[in-house]
Amino acid sequence: MTRGVGGESPANVTTFLKGIDYPARKEQLVKHAQQNGAESSVIDVLQNMPDQEYDNMADVMKGYGETRN
Repeated sequence: MTRGVGGESPANVTTFLKGIDYPARKEQLVKHAQQNGAESSVIDVLQNMPDQEYDNMADVMKGYGETRN
Protein backbone atom coordinates (compact mmCIF):
# COMPACT_ATOMS: atom_id res chain seq x y z
CA MET A 1 0.00 0.00 0.00
CA THR A 2 1.28 3.45 -0.86
CA ARG A 3 1.54 6.01 1.91
CA GLY A 4 0.60 9.59 1.23
CA VAL A 5 -2.79 8.98 -0.36
CA GLY A 6 -5.74 9.12 2.01
CA GLY A 7 -5.57 7.33 5.33
CA GLU A 8 -3.33 8.98 7.86
CA SER A 9 -1.12 10.75 5.32
CA PRO A 10 0.12 14.22 6.32
CA ALA A 11 -2.08 15.82 3.67
CA ASN A 12 -5.14 13.99 4.95
CA VAL A 13 -4.40 14.94 8.57
CA THR A 14 -4.03 18.57 7.46
CA THR A 15 -7.36 18.43 5.62
CA PHE A 16 -9.28 17.28 8.70
CA LEU A 17 -7.64 19.94 10.89
CA LYS A 18 -8.44 22.80 8.52
CA GLY A 19 -9.91 25.78 10.36
CA ILE A 20 -8.73 24.82 13.84
CA ASP A 21 -7.68 27.67 16.11
CA TYR A 22 -4.13 27.51 17.45
CA PRO A 23 -2.72 27.02 19.94
CA ALA A 24 -4.54 23.73 20.39
CA ARG A 25 -4.03 20.77 22.69
CA LYS A 26 -4.02 17.22 21.39
CA GLU A 27 -7.57 16.65 22.65
CA GLN A 28 -8.76 19.66 20.65
CA LEU A 29 -7.05 18.33 17.51
CA VAL A 30 -8.83 14.99 17.92
CA LYS A 31 -12.22 16.64 18.53
CA HIS A 32 -11.83 18.97 15.54
CA ALA A 33 -10.85 16.10 13.24
CA GLN A 34 -13.84 14.04 14.45
CA GLN A 35 -16.19 16.96 13.81
CA ASN A 36 -14.78 17.20 10.28
CA GLY A 37 -15.50 13.52 9.60
CA ALA A 38 -11.97 12.15 9.89
CA GLU A 39 -11.60 8.42 9.45
CA SER A 40 -10.41 6.26 12.32
CA SER A 41 -6.82 6.05 11.01
CA VAL A 42 -6.48 9.84 11.27
CA ILE A 43 -8.01 9.87 14.75
CA ASP A 44 -5.64 7.09 15.84
CA VAL A 45 -2.60 9.06 14.66
CA LEU A 46 -3.75 12.20 16.47
CA GLN A 47 -4.42 10.24 19.66
CA ASN A 48 -0.92 8.75 19.52
CA MET A 49 0.77 12.14 19.21
CA PRO A 50 2.52 13.67 22.25
CA ASP A 51 0.10 15.23 24.74
CA GLN A 52 1.07 18.87 24.42
CA GLU A 53 -0.05 22.21 23.05
CA TYR A 54 0.52 22.73 19.32
CA ASP A 55 1.13 26.30 18.15
CA ASN A 56 0.59 25.74 14.43
CA MET A 57 0.33 23.09 11.72
CA ALA A 58 4.13 22.75 11.62
CA ASP A 59 4.03 21.68 15.28
CA VAL A 60 1.26 19.21 14.47
CA MET A 61 3.33 17.73 11.64
CA LYS A 62 6.30 17.41 14.00
CA GLY A 63 4.10 15.48 16.44
CA TYR A 64 2.76 13.43 13.53
CA GLY A 65 6.33 12.57 12.54
CA GLU A 66 7.04 11.32 16.05
CA THR A 67 4.21 8.78 15.70
CA ARG A 68 5.77 7.48 12.46
CA ASN A 69 9.14 6.58 14.02
